[in-house]
Amino acid sequence: MPTAREALLDAALRALAERPWRTVRMVEVAALAGVSRQTLYNEFGTKGGLATALLRRAADGYLAGVDRALAAPAPEHPAAVAHWTVRAAREDPLVRGLLTGLWGEWSPRPGHEVPAPAQLLGLARDRMVAASETVTPPLPPTTLGETAAHRTAAPGSVTDGTAAPRTVTDRAAAHRTATDRAAAHRTAVRCETVLRLALSYVIVPGDFAGPRSQCAEPDSWSPITPMITSEIDTSFSVETTSPRKTMP
Repeated sequence: MPTAREALLDAALRALAERPWRTVRMVEVAALAGVSRQTLYNEFGTKGGLATALLRRAADGYLAGVDRALAAPAPEHPAAVAHWTVRAAREDPLVRGLLTGLWGEWSPRPGHEVPAPAQLLGLARDRMVAASETVTPPLPPTTLGETAAHRTAAPGSVTDGTAAPRTVTDRAAAHRTATDRAAAHRTAVRCETVLRLALSYVIVPGDFAGPRSQCAEPDSWSPITPMITSEIDTSFSVETTSPRKTMP
């Protein structure tokens, strides 16, 4: 059984489906939820507080869908998240507004407690990056001579490491750290590119065959697959000449 808070949020959505947010009355929301108006005010304080809660729940729902998409096999992560982003934004005007900043006449306007489009996109991107699989080659072994040099090096000397890495292992570790940072940045850029490509289909739908009313159906966004796949093939390809392999 839903809590009073969830019941009120559901009721607010039902009211919003029938009229612009500016004309939705708090007493009407309470009546639809089957609770007193005082309960409504106790939960959200003001109509603005109710709007903020609605938008935050929509944002959380979108991110939960991103997490579900990332449960797919790793090579399919970018396309799965892109498909979910297009579907969620087309089916829910609140999600569309949260991701694009384009708010319809009926929608409530977000306050400072609601993530801006760039912030929400960044949260989705960071989930995609975290789900990426990275295979790192082992460090080269340290020789006995290098270990001895490591122990006897004078403080502040090059071999001591305060001015530069001290051993082959240290140098490799420092190189790997720099490589890791560069690889993480590239992955983040690629993930964000795929998300922004998906959002372009939300803002300017493709000239798909069939009636526009089908856009909300699961198969309606399948025509974007070739472009998403092309982006994945280009951006997420593994360089066979590199010892590192970074996969989505």
